[in-house]
Amino acid sequence: MPTTGAPTWPKTFRSTTAALLLAVPAVLLPQHAAVAQQQDTASLAVTHKSPFNCGKTFYANNWTPSHNPSGSIDWQTYGGDAINGETVRATAAGTASFHDAGSTSYGKWVEIRHSDGSRTRYAHLATMVRGAGGSMSVGQGTVIGTVGSTGGSQAPHLHYEQRTSSGAMDTSPTVNGVTVSLGQKKAVKSTNACSGSTTTSNSNNNGDGGNRYTPAGVCGSGYAVIDSAALTGGRAYLLYNAGNGSNCVVTLKTTKVGSASPVSAFLEPKGTSRATDSGSFAYYAGPVKRSAPGKCVRWGGSIGSSSYTSPFEHCG
Repeated sequence: MPTTGAPTWPKTFRSTTAALLLAVPAVLLPQHAAVAQQQDTASLAVTHKSPFNCGKTFYANNWTPSHNPSGSIDWQTYGGDAINGETVRATAAGTASFHDAGSTSYGKWVEIRHSDGSRTRYAHLATMVRGAGGSMSVGQGTVIGTVGSTGGSQAPHLHYEQRTSSGAMDTSPTVNGVTVSLGQKKAVKSTNACSGSTTTSNSNNNGDGGNRYTPAGVCGSGYAVIDSAALTGGRAYLLYNAGNGSNCVVTLKTTKVGSASPVSAFLEPKGTSRATDSGSFAYYAGPVKRSAPGKCVRWGGSIGSSSYTSPFEHCG
């Protein structure tokens, strides 16, 4: 899952230069079984972006009359952008829960509950950034998995739903400002996670205050922000690479940017020793990387006298 960002300079330069149907019912209804749906009259207040990387264009198909549930979108290949294996991102911020229906129904799927009570669902995923039963806070643009063809899928695509707070389908969902009503098929270009940044679960702050670096840019290709914590003068970030099971922590400065001052970042998978990067740096501390598949991690950092230490969390 490649992520773009500013180049990572050597530490010497820095020092010296200036994260179908829900646990919902206990019964998972097959995606393609006949399900009666009622349209909730309540509108979805949350604004959704495309679930793909910035600049990627895919077809949004709101099939009718046989698609089930009615009003769900199948995202499919458009032009030169083949959808299989594409990074899937949260269309809006919320709390994500991860599920696996095996070879039936949604297959691997994620539900995100948003601030207004509405929810979105992303199904037939090839991979997820957390195991089934896991959960995490996400921001708009946070990576949650990759496109595949698990469950009752006939070919690689992303099955996507927008539901109201009552659980009813929105049969004319709007994504990236484009409304796709029943029977329509529209090409939608993503503006999600644009400008070289990856939205965090707690903030839209990515290397602001004049800091040209981003968390994903420091940690490298495949890493996506899954949590962050505010510090006086900056922010500590926890990232995860679903491809290799590794976590990464970086602390970015937003004050005294370009001037060397005390900064630190640390990462501690449960049952192992803590790894720390600390010193007098101009832009950031880190990256601190540790392989931690299936393990809870403790992470954090400091800027001057301001520090953060998490509990053991983000297990899986």
